[in-house]
Amino acid sequence: MPTMSTFRFSILAPPPLSVPRLFPPRSPSVSRKFPPCPHLFSSVSSSRRTLFRSKSSEEESGVSEAEDEWLQKLPEKKKALYSHSLPCVEAWLKSLGFHQSRDDRAVWFVENPDWRAQLSLDVTDLYIRYLKNGPGNLEKDVERRFSYALSREDIENAILGGP
Repeated sequence: MPTMSTFRFSILAPPPLSVPRLFPPRSPSVSRKFPPCPHLFSSVSSSRRTLFRSKSSEEESGVSEAEDEWLQKLPEKKKALYSHSLPCVEAWLKSLGFHQSRDDRAVWFVENPDWRAQLSLDVTDLYIRYLKNGPGNLEKDVERRFSYALSREDIENAILGGP
């Protein structure tokens, strides 16, 4: 039986002149190698387009099958995270209970009974910020940074260990 799905496309506004930084710059040498990408943080304009498409139940179930397929393709857990493809990393994060942001595809959120966190996939590192406004008793946000050179197992243990 076909179902109706709605897809919303946003048209991005031109990059703002000043861009708020989510994380402090690492070093001048890194800044020279990787120029800032202000378009990643630009605000969404008010003009939106909506596309309607009929989708069969077989197509809907294909999403979870695709994720399962990427989970099966994960390299062994002792391998560095940089040796994982992006679809594998995304499937792995979903399997840990993370949900991808609709506004920024490199940002993920997770809520645990003891804490709430925001994970960001940066160019060179993975950042996790445990939020004080979540469950638990954090006095302030706690941020950690992990190199993609660390193993998936080490990063998973560190992230799920909480603040």
